[in-house]
Amino acid sequence: MIGRNIHKIRKKRGLTLTQLAEQANISKSYLSNIEREINDNPSIHVMGKISTVLGVDLKNLLNEKSETTLSPEIEWLELAKELKESGIGLDDLREYKTVFEFVKWKNTKINF
Repeated sequence: MIGRNIHKIRKKRGLTLTQLAEQANISKSYLSNIEREINDNPSIHVMGKISTVLGVDLKNLLNEKSETTLSPEIEWLELAKELKESGIGLDDLREYKTVFEFVKWKNTKINF
């Protein structure tokens, strides 16, 4: 369960096993054993390091049924990365500012 969650999130982030191990300051073989669930009881300290690098709450790595949710900062970074990769730049986003302001205004009117 824990290993599958780590593997899934790592792949979603586009990280290799080596990159995650280096950034979390743990050995690649240890991380591999966790992902393959050979070591199915890593320390909370190691799990904390992994969750920090992956940008998720520790509980998301431990919970079998919950969808892994990203921290708000990581969600914004992921969105910005997706927009940039699709060819949308800052100037393009600024052109949509009026649309965003309208949606915000509309949402405040609906709630009253």
